[in-house]
Amino acid sequence: MMQLKETTLRSFLEEALKQARMKRGSQLVSWTEKMEPLSLVQAFDQVEPFHLNRLFWSNNEQTFMLFGFGTAMEIVATENRFKLLDEKWSELVRNASIYNPYEAEGTGLTAFGGMSFDPLRERSELWKNFPVSQLTVPAYLVVYVNGEYYFTMNRLIDEETDIHLIAQDKEAMKRTLSGEKRQQTDVKQKIIYKMEKNTDKWMESVKKAVKAINNDKAEKIVLARELRIKLKERVNVGSLIEKLMETQKQSYIFAYEQGDDCFVGASPERLVRLKGADLLSTCLAGTAPRGNSEAEDAEIADELLNDAKNRKEHDHVVKMIRSSIEPFCFNINIPDQPVILTLRNLQHLYTPVTAKLKNGVTVFQLIEVLHPTPALGGVPRDTALEFIREEEQFDRGWYGAPIGWVDYHGNSEFAVAIRSGLVQGDEVSLFAGCGVMGDSDPEIEYQETAVKFLPMLTILEDRE
Repeated sequence: MMQLKETTLRSFLEEALKQARMKRGSQLVSWTEKMEPLSLVQAFDQVEPFHLNRLFWSNNEQTFMLFGFGTAMEIVATENRFKLLDEKWSELVRNASIYNPYEAEGTGLTAFGGMSFDPLRERSELWKNFPVSQLTVPAYLVVYVNGEYYFTMNRLIDEETDIHLIAQDKEAMKRTLSGEKRQQTDVKQKIIYKMEKNTDKWMESVKKAVKAINNDKAEKIVLARELRIKLKERVNVGSLIEKLMETQKQSYIFAYEQGDDCFVGASPERLVRLKGADLLSTCLAGTAPRGNSEAEDAEIADELLNDAKNRKEHDHVVKMIRSSIEPFCFNINIPDQPVILTLRNLQHLYTPVTAKLKNGVTVFQLIEVLHPTPALGGVPRDTALEFIREEEQFDRGWYGAPIGWVDYHGNSEFAVAIRSGLVQGDEVSLFAGCGVMGDSDPEIEYQETAVKFLPMLTILEDRE
């Protein structure tokens, strides 16, 4: 990694061009500078006419956001995906030319991406544009962190590259992002139809899971289902992100565009966050709806805290996360009792996890041992995954899998891609799951998934 702290863009690019000529190949360059404040959501919409893949991320406090578009480089891995992502990202960083005089996390050379829930599951046509795992280094990246805005240009150059054009492109893109908001017709969106896929078969699968658990073949199995909806107009993903930011303020808001498809969601569940040597994770399992009043809310929350099924579900996640991170961490701190995490439509049992990383540990090593948690797979993991492969009537694709970002210093954050949907023009596939235990009632589990569709359904139809 060639990293410079003080230089001009021209000098930086000339030096990188020398590197490319020396090795008779290409050289990845990453240039970062501060920029004036702007709306990242508006910027996401502003570049839509360019027809370049876009990505967006906001943490669950809206104190860190990133927006990128275009592609400088991609890392794709299928077999041994975590090991390959780790190796390829390390190699990419090691060989890149980086100018970033700032210390803020997420700035500079940063990749964003995700992966499929189960690489062994047969791929469906629905997810044809989404590889088993992929990291994207966007051509242009805007990051909001610590109250400041940073602009990064990433470019792969070779011996023939005209560095003067690169500098011109950078300034042109900054002007585009800061320009007047693109005018759009304000159309009231409406759902034309909803298609629940294989509902009866799903209910039968819940019964089979209960039977398997009561026969001591598993302790918990998570089953998900798909809801396909068609809307009056093509979905504006920028508008969708804006509404998610307004209504799901305690969730991770994400969007990852691949061609004409965009995977978008509002997940309350952090998988792992690394900042220097600090690790944060989340145990999130056990769900109940919101009440119609504060008193009813409190009553439902109390029932959730004292519900044996939900507490057992939650304990599975706590135990698994502790045992998974122990080889990689020390000073692990996990409270003995969960608390209630209250969201707009739902309440969850929540336990935070903190720890210190051992030297040399990467986010991909941690994702490998954490995914899928019992909240999305089951217990034991392999038994539950085998059951899911046999019984679920659809390909989860990237639903329920890690999605997030990593920077060249190793800082990173990945969420679990739940409360999500795959947008395809004027149609959207929504996904939701539930944890099946030995005493589960298929009808109650069905209703739980229906509630979990609400965060996306509500805003897709412009409902309050």
